[in-house]
Amino acid sequence: MKHNICIMTLIVTAAVVMGGCKKKTESQVLLDNPFMEEWNTPYGVPPFDKIKPEHYLPAFEEGMKQQNEWIDQIVNNSEEPTFGNTIIPLEYSDELLNKVASVFFNLLECCNDEEMEKLADTIMPLYTQHSDDIMLNEKLFQRVKKVYENRSNENLNPEQMRLLEETYKGFERGGANVPKEKQERFREINTKLAMLTQKFGNNVLKATNSYQLVVDDVKKLEGLTEQQLQQAAEQGNEKAETKGKYVFTLDMPTLEPFLMNCKDRELRKEIWTAYSTRCLGGEFNNEALINEIVNLRLERANIMGYDNYANYVLEDCMAKNADNVYQLLHQVWTPALAKAKEEAALYQKMIDKEHGGFKLEPYDWRYYCEKLRKEKYDLDEEEIRPYFSLDTARKGLFMVCNKLYGLTFRENDEIPVYQKDVKVYEVIDNNEVIAVVYMDFFPRASKRSGAWMTNFREQYYDRDGKNIIPVVSLVFNFTKPAGDKPSLLNLDQLETLFHEFGHALHSILSRCHYRSLSGTNVPRDYVEMPSQFMEHFSVEPEVLKMYANHYKTGENIPESLVKKMEAASTYGQGFINTELLAASLLDMDYHTITAKTKVKLPEFEDNAMAKIGLISSIISRYKSPYFNHVFSGGYAAGYYSYTWAAMLDNDAYEAFRENGIFDPATATAFRTNILERGNTDDPMKLYVAFRGKEPSIEPLLKNRGLK
Repeated sequence: MKHNICIMTLIVTAAVVMGGCKKKTESQVLLDNPFMEEWNTPYGVPPFDKIKPEHYLPAFEEGMKQQNEWIDQIVNNSEEPTFGNTIIPLEYSDELLNKVASVFFNLLECCNDEEMEKLADTIMPLYTQHSDDIMLNEKLFQRVKKVYENRSNENLNPEQMRLLEETYKGFERGGANVPKEKQERFREINTKLAMLTQKFGNNVLKATNSYQLVVDDVKKLEGLTEQQLQQAAEQGNEKAETKGKYVFTLDMPTLEPFLMNCKDRELRKEIWTAYSTRCLGGEFNNEALINEIVNLRLERANIMGYDNYANYVLEDCMAKNADNVYQLLHQVWTPALAKAKEEAALYQKMIDKEHGGFKLEPYDWRYYCEKLRKEKYDLDEEEIRPYFSLDTARKGLFMVCNKLYGLTFRENDEIPVYQKDVKVYEVIDNNEVIAVVYMDFFPRASKRSGAWMTNFREQYYDRDGKNIIPVVSLVFNFTKPAGDKPSLLNLDQLETLFHEFGHALHSILSRCHYRSLSGTNVPRDYVEMPSQFMEHFSVEPEVLKMYANHYKTGENIPESLVKKMEAASTYGQGFINTELLAASLLDMDYHTITAKTKVKLPEFEDNAMAKIGLISSIISRYKSPYFNHVFSGGYAAGYYSYTWAAMLDNDAYEAFRENGIFDPATATAFRTNILERGNTDDPMKLYVAFRGKEPSIEPLLKNRGLK
């Protein structure tokens, strides 16, 4: 996800040509730099084949220089501040900087290596410094403030008014009102946080990549599917020291199926322990980083006049304050925990009946959950997967987008890519290409885990009034093809595909004049609504008939299997909701601390989980040392957003159920009031304009079987 103003600075030295040649001049460095050129690629996408690591620093420097020149012009303008001579030039001042930053930070997440990491170590503190230079520029803020105070006389349209309000608020929240005597410390904190959060994420990636479970006896792998074994064998054959053996990693597409299917309890325990203790002690220990991050965030919030970091963050969200977040989370937590306890009792009963002698543990949960699913619903995940090959699921997703919004998708292999496995699609609406979408599907060592959507370019209108179409990036970590079998998705991965494409639609269909307001540049607890909304379509029976065909036979998914899936639709929701809510509450506990503290792990986390009564056979979805969302990924005091947005998306989907899931009027209302509008108005106003009322929590509880 994005921030409204992405700005950075850096210190650049001229490149030295190898072989004893003379040092290039600054102008030569820029002349040879693809970021300095107009990109003559299809739709102006990044020319990845031309961009080298050495190009980033000079491009960032020039982008910073250009932005500073724009700001100097604004500040030194002798005319009275107006929307036209202050807000508009500020909005467009970072075009080059945004261009290079969008490429660099995207590739840092999915094509990371030692060179990129070192670049980030240089860029991050300077990026923060440059941002602070702008946010703490008193003359600039005074001009923005004067325009804001005179807004009623500016004759602005609603989107212009929103841009003015958000710009003014951005300066306030960026520290413009911080007293002069505290500004130096404020800057120090921002720089330290940029470095610490970057290091936290790097540690998680390295710890994840450093572990392998190597098994040389296939008899120990009873329960695993043929495809899982084939994938593990292929993984083993990639290195000489593991050739002929079976290798399993901590990537979720490998880990979860292993925990679901492997009968050997000791192997499940071994890989689970490695997963759940990452970055707690050892070479990549994140405990000290968590301490620094939490205390620096608190200090920053205090300087800004807030008693804790959560209330600083939440003031700019739909939730508004920590009390409202806790209230919502506990409304779902109470029934979810009750259901989780029922599930745990059923699994313990299976254990006692079949084995006896041991207590249900977290590394047992998925195994017995899947075992009971097969027994209770006659539903086997391996029976479902063949109907959801990646190609089939992607075609189904495109069909849904076509039925809802009239969009069509055309693959274009002439468009440059940053990695050979990446696919690129043109998005067509009324015979016009309105967006370009990159889709990066499979795990690799240079890519962090999880799935996410960002942009190489956001939608906006340039200074000449031309609509600039978005270039969207979707990154996944799905199960790789193995042998002659394609990538086959389970239901969770299927939902992930639809989820991330929901984010993409928020960008693809954006119709905003200003980049800082367009697409997904919305409050954190609103941004997940369009994505979670799309999940509903993935297994809707009417939709399954459209696309869920067996990858070998082409046969449509049988009605009997669809009915089994419907019957089991709320199965396991106790676990799913409690692990999610536990992570959300843990996040809030860190960020509602009101005094400097010494966080000791695992005690802090254990106490937080004991306080809410989480049962010992379930852990928080992310334990603190590898909680990237909160300590590296921009979701600090914001992980609750998935539940807040779930209230919205379940309520929104009720409108489609009431009128027909492909009802044109309902789809058009959702598109024009939600997807096209970005952050051009208050999110609740946009939602009410679509739905006709504020959201209710009842559909969420009902759809998750918690009511």
